[in-house]
Amino acid sequence: MLNRIGIIGAGAIGCVVGGLLTKAGRDVTLIDQWPEHVETMRRQGLRLSGTCGEHTVKVKALHLHEAQGLVEPFDAVFVAVKGYDTAWATALGAAYLGEPDGVVVDFQNGMNDERVAAVAGRGRTLGCVITIGAGLYEPGHAMRTDAGAVGFKVGELDGRDTARVRELARVVSEVAPATVTTNLFGERWSKLAVNCMANPLAGLSGLGTAEVRTEPGPRRVSVHLAAEVIRVGRAAGHEVEPIFHITAQRFLDAAEGRGLAEVEADIGRDAKTRAGGRPSLLQDVLRKRRTEIDDLNGYVVAEGRRLGVPTPFNEKVVELFHRHPVGTLTPDPAHLAPLLAMLP
Repeated sequence: MLNRIGIIGAGAIGCVVGGLLTKAGRDVTLIDQWPEHVETMRRQGLRLSGTCGEHTVKVKALHLHEAQGLVEPFDAVFVAVKGYDTAWATALGAAYLGEPDGVVVDFQNGMNDERVAAVAGRGRTLGCVITIGAGLYEPGHAMRTDAGAVGFKVGELDGRDTARVRELARVVSEVAPATVTTNLFGERWSKLAVNCMANPLAGLSGLGTAEVRTEPGPRRVSVHLAAEVIRVGRAAGHEVEPIFHITAQRFLDAAEGRGLAEVEADIGRDAKTRAGGRPSLLQDVLRKRRTEIDDLNGYVVAEGRRLGVPTPFNEKVVELFHRHPVGTLTPDPAHLAPLLAMLP
């Protein structure tokens, strides 16, 4: 039973999940590296808003250094940090995991399951693909920004349907509807495509989650970004699951001009359910923080080179971000011009 849960990384997703699980009666501890955020949650409680409703939840929040005072082990640790922080966050959480049945859950964007497993042990690792949207724009206040029908897709790394993965799905369904997948990495590549489509275009331009799906230029660029992700994912041996309910093959066809208008219309179809949201990478740019560009589009580029799959649109995205040292990028639609110029 996953009753006592530690969440390493009380960002937007970590707070929405941790706050609602606490409200549902779970014993949740949020552990984070932003001092003001932790102190605000302690003093005022965690405020949640947006499509999850208005709540103020009294949560347990710890600074990183206070984890050493934990006595009772966790049944599960959710690693909810940026991809580049995966190793140390997993090591921290695993140190306070119950034996022998405690599990570490990769609760992140990007392809970090093997990173988590390398630290925590493959037999103690589960994956969770997150499809909800969330924002954290001030300390102590997180909001859910989507109205999607499915919130989480959870699975074993080896694709088995097990009692513990069903229990994880039952737990996170207290936040948003969850399903068990026997194709975790196919779902990961699908979500990676979503992230590679929306995150960098928003970070460069300042457009929100809905706008990158509805503005014609960025949307068309996103089709080519997704097609490259799918080609690399397939070359790596994975059957990429549908993206925005659109089959992977349709993106490949659209990138070659077949059915492009229909795919673009389908991309924009449910954009209104994301209105007001900002992709996480744009949130990082606005807060002058390091982004996950190398863990998202950069990962696709590296895997593409390894597998001999060209990824020109993703390469250009990574190049555009690397032109700006950390904290110096000011979003502007003009930054998309080099990508728009690449469109056939």
